[in-house]
Amino acid sequence: MVTRDDILRHMEQKTYRPLDYGELKQALNVPDEQDRHFRRLLTAMEKDGDIVLTRRGQYGLPRLMNLVRGVITMNPRGFGILRPDDPTLPEIFVYGRDLNGAMHHDRVLVRVNRQAYGTQRAEGEVVRAVTRAHTQVVGTYKKVKPLPQVIPDDPRLLYPIYVRIPTRLKLNDGDKVVVQLTVWPDKDRYPEGKITEVLGAKGAPGVDVVSIIKKFQLRDSFPPEVLEEAEAVARPVGEEEAATRLDLRHLPTVTIDGEDAKDLDDAVSISRLPDGSFELGVHIADVAHYVAEDSALDREALRRATSVYLVDRVLPMLPPVLSNGICSLNAGEDRLAMSVLMRIGDDGEVQDYRIARSVIRVDERMTYTAVNDILLDNDARLRERYHRQLEDFAAMRDLCGVLRGRRITRGALDFDFPEAKVVLDPASGLPLEIKRYERRIAEMIIEEFMIKANEVVAEHIHRREAPSLYRVHERPDPDSIEELNRVLGVFGHRIRGERVEPLAFQRILTAIRGRPEERTISMLLLRSMKHARYAPHALGHFGLASPFYTHFTSPIRRYPDLVVHRVLAHLLRRGSVPARKRAVWEKKMTHYGEHSTLREVIAEEAERESVDMKKAQYMLRFVGEVFPAIVVSVLSFGFFVALENTVEGLVHVSSLNDDYYEYDDRMLTLVGRHTGKAYRIGDRVTVRLVKVNVDEAKIDFELEGLGGR
Repeated sequence: MVTRDDILRHMEQKTYRPLDYGELKQALNVPDEQDRHFRRLLTAMEKDGDIVLTRRGQYGLPRLMNLVRGVITMNPRGFGILRPDDPTLPEIFVYGRDLNGAMHHDRVLVRVNRQAYGTQRAEGEVVRAVTRAHTQVVGTYKKVKPLPQVIPDDPRLLYPIYVRIPTRLKLNDGDKVVVQLTVWPDKDRYPEGKITEVLGAKGAPGVDVVSIIKKFQLRDSFPPEVLEEAEAVARPVGEEEAATRLDLRHLPTVTIDGEDAKDLDDAVSISRLPDGSFELGVHIADVAHYVAEDSALDREALRRATSVYLVDRVLPMLPPVLSNGICSLNAGEDRLAMSVLMRIGDDGEVQDYRIARSVIRVDERMTYTAVNDILLDNDARLRERYHRQLEDFAAMRDLCGVLRGRRITRGALDFDFPEAKVVLDPASGLPLEIKRYERRIAEMIIEEFMIKANEVVAEHIHRREAPSLYRVHERPDPDSIEELNRVLGVFGHRIRGERVEPLAFQRILTAIRGRPEERTISMLLLRSMKHARYAPHALGHFGLASPFYTHFTSPIRRYPDLVVHRVLAHLLRRGSVPARKRAVWEKKMTHYGEHSTLREVIAEEAERESVDMKKAQYMLRFVGEVFPAIVVSVLSFGFFVALENTVEGLVHVSSLNDDYYEYDDRMLTLVGRHTGKAYRIGDRVTVRLVKVNVDEAKIDFELEGLGGR
C-alpha cells in the first residue's frame, strides 16, 4: 500500500513535474482497490502542507512552488515573521496586507516574493493556513453596534471577533470572556465566534490567572481515563522490580531544589577518589517505566508536552499522583531511576561512564537555600544538622568549578539576567513582594551536573545511531550578526569572522560584565541567536558550545526527556533498535520535536505573562512614588527603565518636556535639540511612577523633575 514517504520520494525526484490525481496514481502504480486510501492520503498531506494542490488540480512540493511552511509569529504593530519548519531557511517578513487572515502561531504556507539578499530580509505573503493555533480566544466583551465584539487580550491576535451570545449567559460590558471561534479570518472578513464562558468582571480576584490559562489554551485538568490509568500504575516499588535493576540504595544521595518544589525528578551522589577524580551519579526519575508509549497517560503528556509554572500554580504534564508521588524522588522512599554514573577527572573530562536502570533511595531533601548557607555562609546549625553530607557538598562545589571552568574555556555562554519571584497572598492571590532571585553555588552545582549528564546521554545515543530527540541550538544567521554588529559598534564591540563561534559572544559577555550596558547588550546577543529547539538530529548546541546535547534530566515535566528515557531503556534492554521499531520512532521524532518546541514557547509566554501581570498589580500601590532606575533600552518613542526589583516601564518621549528630543538610531540615543542633553543605555535616572495598566502589564514612568511636576 502506498505511503506518505512513497509519495514524497517520488515528488523529490529531479524529473518530477506537477501531476494531477490520475497521473500521480499511474506514476505510483496505485491499484484501483487502493483508490479510496490514496485519495485520503493525498488530502491529508495537502492539509498538513506536505504537498500543494494547485488551481489546475496538480500536486507538487511546496519548495518547488516557491512556498515555505512554518509557524508565523505576529507583532502587535500588524506584521508577521515566519519561522520556517526547515531550519536551514531564513525567517520571512510578512506585511499586514499580506497576512490573508493568518493568526499568531498558525502554521502557514508562505509564498516568497523576495529572497533574502545581503542585509535585505526575505519577504512573502501567506497563501493559506495549514493548521490553526487558536480554537478559542480570551478577551474583553464590548457591547457595540452593529455587532458585539470581543477584543482579544493578546495584542498579537490582530482582529476583533464578532460574537454570538448564548441566552443562558449573563454578560456585562467589559467582562472577561472565552470565545470559541467558528469562522477564522481571511483577506476580506474578521473572525467570528460564540461566547462559551464568562470568566468575570475585569479585575475580580482570580480572573487574571484563569484568563491566562484560557488564553493560552492550557489544560488545567486531566481526563478521567488518564487519572484512572495514573492511579493504576502508581504502585510502590517492589523488591521483584528492584531485583531487575542496579541497586544504588547504598549510595549517599540527595535532591537539591527550591523550597516549594514538589516534582523532584533529579538526585545526585558524589565521591572523591584518591587520584583526585570524582565519581558523579546523576539519578533521574524513571518516568518511562510508569508512562507506557501510546497509553492514555502518554497521549495526554504529549498534548501538554511540558509542565507550566504560572505565578500561583503549576499545571503539570503528568497527574500529581505521578509527578508529586511515585515518580518524585522523595527522601527516604525507594524510587526507580535512570542513573548516569560518571568518572570525571580533575580536568573535567569524562573518563568513563555507565548508564543503568536503577533503584535508589534519597537520603536528604535539600534546598538551594540550605546548601548555599552551608557552603557560602558556613551556617553552624545547618552544618551540624547535615554533618554526614558536608564532605559530599564540598566535593560537589569543587567538581562544579571544574566543569564550569571547562565549559567556559570551550566557549559556552553564561547569560546572567536578573530574575524575580513574586510572593502572593495565599488567600487573595494579590502580590505581597517581589524578590530578586540570585543564582548561587547550589544552583550552579545542579546546573553543571545536569548539563554533563545531558551531554553524556546525547553522545551515547548518537554513537549507537538510535532514533531520538536532541536539544539543538544552531549557529546565528549572518544577517542577524550584521544587525547585531551595528548596535554593538555603539559600545565599541564587534563580532568578527565569517563563521561565528560561541567564544566570540563569550568575549563580549566578559568585557561588559558589571558595566551599565551589561543587561542590554546581553539581551541583544541573546536575541541575535536562534531559538533552541527539539530535533531528531544532533546538530549541536551553540550556546553551550557542545556538539551533543539532549534533554534527559526532567521527564516529569518535559515530554522530550520522557522520549529520551524510552530510547535509553530500549538500548539497555536490546542493545540496538530493530528496523521496524526504528521506522516507527523515526516518523514520530519529527512530530515530537516540532510539537514540544511549540508547546514550550507557549508555556514560556504564559509563565512570563502571569509574572508581568502580578508585577503590574504590585506596582499599583506605588503610583506617585519615586525610584532609582537604569535605562535599559532607547527607542524613537522613549526609553525603558528597570528598577532594582526587576520591574520595567516606559518613559515616553512626550513626557520629556524640557526640550524637543530626537532619536539617533546610529548611537541609540535620545538627544535634546537645544540643550544637547542625551539619554543613553546604562544611564542612571530617577523616575516617578505615573500609570499602571494591569490588563496589558504596562507601566509608565516620568523622569523626576520633568513631566510638568
